[in-house]
Amino acid sequence: MPHIVCLRPVHPDALALLRAREGVTVEVLDPVNDETIAAAMPRAEAVIVRATPINRAFLAHAPNLRIVARHGVGYDAVDVPALTERGIPLTVTPDANAVSVAEHAMMLLLNIARQTRFYDAATRDLRWSNPPVPSTFDLAGRTILVMGFGRIGGRVARLAAAFGMNVLVRDPFIPQNTIKGAGFRPVKDLAAGLAEADVVTIHLPSSEKTRGIVNGEFLASMKRGAVLVNTARGTLVDEAALAGALTSGHLSAAGLDVFWDEPARADNPLLKLPNVIVTPHTAAATEQSLRRMALSCAESILQLLDGKLDPDVVINQEVLRGNA
Repeated sequence: MPHIVCLRPVHPDALALLRAREGVTVEVLDPVNDETIAAAMPRAEAVIVRATPINRAFLAHAPNLRIVARHGVGYDAVDVPALTERGIPLTVTPDANAVSVAEHAMMLLLNIARQTRFYDAATRDLRWSNPPVPSTFDLAGRTILVMGFGRIGGRVARLAAAFGMNVLVRDPFIPQNTIKGAGFRPVKDLAAGLAEADVVTIHLPSSEKTRGIVNGEFLASMKRGAVLVNTARGTLVDEAALAGALTSGHLSAAGLDVFWDEPARADNPLLKLPNVIVTPHTAAATEQSLRRMALSCAESILQLLDGKLDPDVVINQEVLRGNA
């Protein structure tokens, strides 16, 4: 009898879908800690994971595990080689949160452009038009560089274009003609693109090649007074270098949904800067996105039980070849 463990609650529609399958049992762990993991995982054939690290210590408790379904698209906390060694596929939800994250990136940018935090505080204090008034700007006519042209980056590019922005795209893995065909200008020379852009928005996966890509050199290449938005992964950004660029005035502002260490630590210098707007890794946490991600996880598990797992959602596709 297949037993599925959810590490933290997920949308009830997904739980109902799993429980509707004859012979399937579902267990929701809350809280998730060493004791509950050790008690639940020996029976588990499938797991839905949100933020819990999936490492060799975790897998030692799960001798019967057949699939790990990641509730989201990032898998920094998953030891993919360890899963692959055991022939366990890791699935993600590639389409489920793209709309939500793209909208969140634009929300951060709009809040910076219109100084929403300042005006909200001033209005509550009944300072109707009291100086000093912060600098605000229109998005229309500004140039934005979209780093990464995947599902989320592509949506951000289209949203930015709808606001009248000039859209540059940097993605060496996407054919230049594909970017041009979408109506945007591809950037081959990163330094030149950074020097031209009023806004840089990051939509890259975190890997050995991209970790810390937004470093001192990257930031120094950006136009003075530019804005950085990151809704991808905190490990893409050298936070000390970013804090320095914001403090010196080289960058005017940043909008951040993600941090190198999460939850964010009290000693993170970015939390103390007035020209930074932050959210706690919640870009994908809309009601609709949470439902879509949970249902996608449930569908992947049911597909595996039926022997029909969609390879497009599998990260370590070599396990599919090995099980063929």
